[in-house]
Amino acid sequence: MMKIIKTAFYVKIALGIVASLFSQQVADASLPRTTDTQETCDILVFGGGLAGAATAYEALLAGRTVCLTDITDWVGGQISSQGTSALDERQTQRSLLFFPRGYLELRDRIKEKYGILNPGGCWVSESCFRPYNGHAILSSMLEDAAKQGKGTLKWFPNTVPKYVEIADRKILSAIAIQHQAAPGTPPLNTEPLSQIIEDAYTWEDSPRLTKTIIEFLPANTDKQAANWYVVEATETGEIIGMTNIPHNLGIDPRNPLEPTSSSVTGDPYCTQGFTYTFAMKALAEPEPIEKPPFYERYAPYYSYELQRLANFTLVFTYRRIHTENPEGPFHPDPRRWTIYPGDISMQNWTWGNDYRPGTSQDNLILTPRQLAASGQLEPGNWMGGLRVQSLQYGEENAKGFFYWLVKGTTDSQLGDGVKNIYPNHRFLRGFDQPMGTAHGLSKFPYMREARRIIGRPSFGQPQGFMIWETDISRNDFAGDFYRENLSASEFRELWMALAGLELPALVARNQTVEQTSRRGRSTIYPDTVGIGHYAIDFHPCMTLSPHETPGNTEREGERLGQGQAYPFQIPLRAMIPQEIDNLLVVGKSIATSHIAAAAYRVHSFEWSSGAAAGMTAVFAFENDVFPYQLVADLPRRSPLLDELQWFIQENGNPIAFPRTSLFNRSWENWR
Repeated sequence: MMKIIKTAFYVKIALGIVASLFSQQVADASLPRTTDTQETCDILVFGGGLAGAATAYEALLAGRTVCLTDITDWVGGQISSQGTSALDERQTQRSLLFFPRGYLELRDRIKEKYGILNPGGCWVSESCFRPYNGHAILSSMLEDAAKQGKGTLKWFPNTVPKYVEIADRKILSAIAIQHQAAPGTPPLNTEPLSQIIEDAYTWEDSPRLTKTIIEFLPANTDKQAANWYVVEATETGEIIGMTNIPHNLGIDPRNPLEPTSSSVTGDPYCTQGFTYTFAMKALAEPEPIEKPPFYERYAPYYSYELQRLANFTLVFTYRRIHTENPEGPFHPDPRRWTIYPGDISMQNWTWGNDYRPGTSQDNLILTPRQLAASGQLEPGNWMGGLRVQSLQYGEENAKGFFYWLVKGTTDSQLGDGVKNIYPNHRFLRGFDQPMGTAHGLSKFPYMREARRIIGRPSFGQPQGFMIWETDISRNDFAGDFYRENLSASEFRELWMALAGLELPALVARNQTVEQTSRRGRSTIYPDTVGIGHYAIDFHPCMTLSPHETPGNTEREGERLGQGQAYPFQIPLRAMIPQEIDNLLVVGKSIATSHIAAAAYRVHSFEWSSGAAAGMTAVFAFENDVFPYQLVADLPRRSPLLDELQWFIQENGNPIAFPRTSLFNRSWENWR
């Protein structure tokens, strides 16, 4: 039954060192307000995006009680509250439908809802649909999973984490604040996020919001390895920031495993751009379009980006989520792409509604030093860890982009004479519209990068486990850039990481780097618990502040690391943080480098990581073991690790691509 409640390789990583300068939350902290209610669960999931929902899905099927929270009132993250309801997939997985069982069910339910998988007839994906249906479909999936597995889901919308109590390396309890509109005030989602987020994290009621303070506790108080698990599934890594466990943010320092890094020393302020998506509708006739008062500020940024993309019809149909096409939703020939009156498009465009701050004056996700300076590392003082002004600027930038699409005649990258006007379109606002907001923007921005944990010291990575660029990239690392920007010893270390079966000969100096052929696959992890595949796809931060400065450029060198990646695995070590034993990390906050994170961020990966966390927590309960104990002795395998991997696979969640083997040196067929 569903219960709904309103309420660096051998390099020291700079931010990991910074993290040790600040203390964690303490168990005896005095908080400014007592709790209003207590809730118990086996698994507490902070973040209701795809990773958090997948965690809940698997735990519910196993009969567990799950508390699931989200800052918005929708479950689904990317496919709903963030508005990016266009499934990012690679043909490698799609051709064999090689996805976790829950993700396959999601795709099936989308098709069942519309009668077709791609009701929008978009060409970026095989499935583009309306965000509010993403929420409805996923909510139904979780309810049915609870019924099937006899689990209990406690859903807490409009709820933000505020405090966690830690002792003996375990989270003992957690406190969250749930908000609702105060009597006599407009419904939630009337104002954009920037106007309400600080109020949402404040303890006391306000004229706009009434608050319920919820204390989460374990359902099982028996003494065992862990009597509950907490899962970090927020979009920016809030629990990581709040507790300040070792983590990275932004660009990693260049090193043999991250050789294409755009910075020698690293840069925590340069994360990938975030996007407020919106929906626009094609009309038969033009109607008045009001020019935003802030449009001229952001106009110097907007562009089609590339000459081959300078086509309004192409941009509109790219992520079209509804079409009135009487001949069917999609035609593979671009010459046949047509916009019909009534068509609806979701916009997510790099030189458009992407907002890409990248300096200490405007970075969105605050660093440990910035959090300390703002007081947010003090117990009970957490306020979300974001720069609210950058959220507001991102919202304005998105609204301005719609005006540019329909009325603009400039182009920052392609110059004059490229952009025409297309006034037969409407910006969709309203609670019954695709984004479900009165203002028309997504309820939360689409986040491409978050705080990323540094895993525990592991074999070959004594500074802490990470998935690096060289673990997944198909890049040609023999080029001049690497010889010129790495020392001779670093260049050799790079190729030792790439050598595969030729590593012994290279280590013994029986062959040179020039004689060594690189492996044609990603790193194979003995502790894999999931899979993913996507290109290393960058939406780089901008060089100057503010982002919309006329003539601004993307951060130099950021796109050098982008390109194709091999199908990859999700190692359990990437989900286990330092310092806390009953916390699992999923989604964009797992232990990846800045470059690897650009591939480990899309829809099916998020689901796979969440499914792995849900099943790992269930397995840990049943075997009275902490997850870190399963990987503590690697490369020597644990029998329990073998059992966990069997358990995950037997329940329809693949952990490796077919024909994965150390001896299968080339994965060319997996392009």
